[in-house]
Parts: sequence; C-alpha cells; structure tokens
Amino acid sequence: MKKLPKKIDLSIIILNYNSGSYLAKCLQSIYLSDIDQSKLDIIVPDNGSIDNSLELGKKIAKSNTQFYKIGSNTGFSAGNNYGVKYISPDTKYVLFLNVDTVVYPDTLNKIIKFFDSDLKVDSATCYVNKVVNNTLQPECHRGFPTPWNAFCHFFLPFLPKFFPKSKLFNGYFLGHLDYSKIQRIDCCVGAFFMMKYSVGQKVGWWNEKYFFKGEDLDFCYKLKINNFKLFFYPFCKIDHYEGVSSKTSNRENKLKIAKASTKAMRIFYQENLIKNYSAFWQFIVWQGINILEFYRLFKAKYL
Repeated sequence: MKKLPKKIDLSIIILNYNSGSYLAKCLQSIYLSDIDQSKLDIIVPDNGSIDNSLELGKKIAKSNTQFYKIGSNTGFSAGNNYGVKYISPDTKYVLFLNVDTVVYPDTLNKIIKFFDSDLKVDSATCYVNKVVNNTLQPECHRGFPTPWNAFCHFFLPFLPKFFPKSKLFNGYFLGHLDYSKIQRIDCCVGAFFMMKYSVGQKVGWWNEKYFFKGEDLDFCYKLKINNFKLFFYPFCKIDHYEGVSSKTSNRENKLKIAKASTKAMRIFYQENLIKNYSAFWQFIVWQGINILEFYRLFKAKYL
C-alpha cells in the first residue's frame, strides 16, 4: 500500500544568519508550544553563517526540523525563497518567522485557529513585542509609504508624535486604528508573517531584487494588488529581539545597512507606486529618497 503524505497544518521557515544562540531559543519556544508537533514542519535555511548558530540549533532540534545550508549570504528574500522549496505541497499554512524571535506557548495554536475560523483571512501577523522596551513594534501594523505618509514619518516626525491617532499624520503606522482589536492592515514586519500556502504560491513569494530591507513591504503590496487580505491579530504574541543578524558597531556595515534601506525604497517605488504619480511628484519622491540616503550615510559615517 502506498504511504500517504503526512498532513501538515503549518510549515515554519526560519532563515538563519549568524544568530548566535537565538536560533536555538527560537526553536525551543516552538517545541514548547501547545501544538501537535506531528502537524508542524520547521525549515531552517542558513545564509552562509560563520558562527556556531546552526550547530547550536541542531543540538536541540527535533525530527520535524530540517536544516539546509545555502553556502553564502543570498539576502533575506532569496534565503526565505530557498526554504520555500522544501515546503510540503500538502501544507495548509506557511509562517515566516525571524530567527531573533520567541513564540509564546499558545501563539501557534491561536493563529491557526484564527485562519481556520474565517475564510477571508489570507495572511496575518500577530502582536510583535519589541523586547528592548517591551512595547508593540509599530512596524507590525504599517500603512504603505505613500509620498505623504513617508514625508510625515521621515521629514516631519513631530506630526505623528503629536498626533499619534491621526490617519492623516500617522498613516505610516496606521495610528488611527484600535490595535486591541483584529484589524485589516496594509503591511506588516516580516518577523512574524503567516499566510495560506496557496496565497504565497499565487503571488510568487519573496521578491529577490531586495537583499535586505523592504522585502516584507513589497510582499504585502503584492497581496493587496492580488486582492488578498492581511490582518493584524492581537490575541497572540511573540517577542522580537530585533536585528540580531544585522547589529554591528562596524562603520562599514552601518554604511551598507544605510545604503540597503534607501535602495529598497527606490526598488519599491519603481516597481509599485511611482507610476501612480505625475512627473512632478516623481521628481519629489526621488529627491526625497536621495536626501534621506545622504542623511543616513552621514549618520553612519560620523555619528
């Protein structure tokens, strides 16, 4: 008799890159979850780590966890897409989870039940707790960076600070919404990004033009233009230690990060938004990004 494929409710992809002990902590939190581990697959692509993070993860790994060495740092998008290749075609849901996160015992069960309870839920994120100050990470409920939203956020930051609940002045973080409730949102941070497997297949997963920064924003925009719904679900939680693989005091690496962030802005606008604006506003957008890049490079060099 032919062996039937194992039914998988959730495949979790955790991209690892020089994460130290965080990969093992992340995996351990999943293993301690109140979820049937037999219906869970964990896929760990490694982006050419040179530390011992992969070995530490393998030491505590269970049989439902597979590790794949990529060989070099291919970037966030390409690394996650590499993991996608190993998802079982029978998987119901896919969760992209940052290596520098810890899930709570009820997180995975709750988010699966949320998807199962409403067919309109195509993708979702949860309450992402920023560990450094124990507050909700605002990037987990973002608006798209239209020229106005970006202008208020980057060049007039006192406006969203003074009017945090204003749709007009704090559209960058959708400050007008009540985040104690389930909400439709434009985009979320990639630290915890879950979707139906069929939805990821439809939109083509991650855009590999992005090496680092901006890729989650682009993914969410593809969801929007394909009429898929993205939700913020506040009733389950993760802790996010944020930026473990990119934290550095090295000036050269700070410059690379500054350049990558503004390069991502250019790619996003070029591929998604710029066609919606007149030649005048296109000029303003490009000049705004140039000014922001100059400031970030100056800060990385001298401050």
